[in-house]
Amino acid sequence: MIYQIDDIIRDVRIAIDQNASSASLISEGDSDTLTLDEIIKSKVADSVKKVEMDAPTHLLDSGLNLGKDGVHWAENCSGWIILPEDFMRLLVFRMSDWTRSVYKPIGADDESYALQSSPYNGIRGNPQKPVCAIVLRAEGLVVEFYSCLSKEATIDQAVYLSVPKIENGGIHICEKCYSSIVYHIASLTEQSLGNVDAAKVFLNLSSSLLL
Repeated sequence: MIYQIDDIIRDVRIAIDQNASSASLISEGDSDTLTLDEIIKSKVADSVKKVEMDAPTHLLDSGLNLGKDGVHWAENCSGWIILPEDFMRLLVFRMSDWTRSVYKPIGADDESYALQSSPYNGIRGNPQKPVCAIVLRAEGLVVEFYSCLSKEATIDQAVYLSVPKIENGGIHICEKCYSSIVYHIASLTEQSLGNVDAAKVFLNLSSSLLL
């Protein structure tokens, strides 16, 4: 869902009890108000990214499709796909001959990543217990998948969240994450203003909503 930045600023101001409820606060010449709005706006994209990276899958929206082309096959019927430049988080990945989907990919620093090079199906990922890894290759950031029964398999599902960015005065936010994001922005704003204790309170409130 697209949320307007002005509405986000209003909600953050309400959260920190500095909403523009009087003429003095919303007066055009009030430099303090304008500065606070700028601080809040500067925290929006970072807070959206942080919260949506940490949020459990059931709080996220449907995301964008990676597409069903561009599979590069490797040994043992494993393969990889180059991720788009705006990639932030993999939501679901499934090949056509898998019995289940992958929702939580591993990384190159994960202990189980080295096992994916094993020639044995029972050790590396397989159609019954597939594994995906987000890693950096010479071609760029990719998702590697382990593994399929044959190279005739195709992508059944491949959905991701993109890096949040402000466009035309708005930003896409997963609807169920919105309240958590407002509190996270409030936390970063209070931190910028030197209010450490208030920042901690808002951060805890933000985290408590990601359940």
